[in-house]
Amino acid sequence: MTNALTVSDLTLTFPDGTDRITALDHVNLRVRGGEIAAITGPSGSGKSTLLATVSTLLRPDSGRVELETESGTVDLAALSRRDAATLRRESIGIVFQQSNLVPALTAVEQLEAMVHLGQTWFVSPARRREARSRARDLLDAVGLAGHADKRPAQLSGGQRQRVNIARALMNDPSLLVIDEPTSALDQERGAAVIDLIVGIVREHRAATLLVTHDRAHLHQMDTVHRMVDGVLSLESEALAA
Repeated sequence: MTNALTVSDLTLTFPDGTDRITALDHVNLRVRGGEIAAITGPSGSGKSTLLATVSTLLRPDSGRVELETESGTVDLAALSRRDAATLRRESIGIVFQQSNLVPALTAVEQLEAMVHLGQTWFVSPARRREARSRARDLLDAVGLAGHADKRPAQLSGGQRQRVNIARALMNDPSLLVIDEPTSALDQERGAAVIDLIVGIVREHRAATLLVTHDRAHLHQMDTVHRMVDGVLSLESEALAA
């Protein structure tokens, strides 16, 4: 079974005084493994809320978020907080708009830390060596082989975003959610980051949602969806074919 994400009738509201605001209005979406679905739309339309809900950071009022993996299919919207946190660590890679790197850690240590999250028992030396090897391989894959021992302050904005992407891949996720990866980058570095994401998604076969305001890269996406006031509609598909 290949990785795939199916969002069905997803609805989320927030309290607003005595009323409620609809952030996600019966959203439907399907993304197969190795494909990228771009989400566009004006600020405040619900794009980042959709990413947060799909990645279990927010719980919807109703609807389903089904993630298909080799192990089977699970409804992410129905998981308990503890189970959601576990699945998020093991199966979901999140690339935030800001890199959110730990200032004191080197690039390779940022990735290694992902392996140890949630561990309450002793991590064997063999497991540590395995994590270090995978972290270095991923940094090499994103073009940062020579920067593994640098801390965030020693890296450019584009390099920090590359570390961010490599970190999201550390646990070989079935689902990738990426929020505005080029917003803090100039056009050349932004194009390089999009090329990197496309290549990695094809190779790792992760079902991917990518929120962007930059329409210059939409021709590289498999589908393009537009969100307005919490309503998601298909704008175009098979652009990357």
